[in-house]
Amino acid sequence: MKLKNKVALITGATSGIGKATALLFADEGADLVLTGRRAELGKAVEVECRQRGVRCIFVEADHAQVEDCQRAVESALAEFGRIDILFNNAGIVTKGTAETTDEETWSATLALNVTAVWRMCKLVLPHMKQQGGGVIVNNGSDWSVVAGKDAFPYIASKGAVGLMTKSMALDFARDNIRVNAVCPGDTFVDRWIEKGYFEGSDPVSVEEAIQEASAYLPMGRFGRPEEIARAVLFLASDDSSFVTGHLLLVDGGNTAQ
Repeated sequence: MKLKNKVALITGATSGIGKATALLFADEGADLVLTGRRAELGKAVEVECRQRGVRCIFVEADHAQVEDCQRAVESALAEFGRIDILFNNAGIVTKGTAETTDEETWSATLALNVTAVWRMCKLVLPHMKQQGGGVIVNNGSDWSVVAGKDAFPYIASKGAVGLMTKSMALDFARDNIRVNAVCPGDTFVDRWIEKGYFEGSDPVSVEEAIQEASAYLPMGRFGRPEEIARAVLFLASDDSSFVTGHLLLVDGGNTAQ
């Protein structure tokens, strides 16, 4: 097991990439602290992880709120006494151009995608230093390294995450703390259906719509949360012991075009 005797804190773990990473980490022996805003889903993931034979707690948290970030870290330390791995996964996707983005959207995007990432790192870093090291994995995007259209606030936030990752990697390398980012391309998650991205389609045409929407990717399909989770595991484990400051693209070849 690659994470046996490790404690991992995963934000935004109620679904999608966060949930897939939690289950994979559990399979690899990590004890877990999971956070998210949707308590019912979070509790269900907690149960699934415990069924895999590890200790796990869920902390309801909105990481745009200072107090919730503090409570997540405090709960982890109270339960396990240490944090070996932090996966900053919580985030939101927003659209708009520099002209059409309103103040509320801009502020909300940066609060969760940028400020919360910094805040969680700031809270965890002293404990990692005290215990002799640790690993931080931030969830970036293929838009951490290239731009796109009509997603200005989101692209700005993920670009910031990319350089924050590199900056922290340099600042804390001598403290035995590695900091990297996984940078997914478009990854199909259940919330796409929940949010009505394919509304108006019957069950057959939904599948066709998904296939058509992903045709721009060299591999001809969207990523799966489990595929991103395996990249996070690589960055969180000793398999990447000489890797820090890296933005690991998992994007089906999108940025190679």
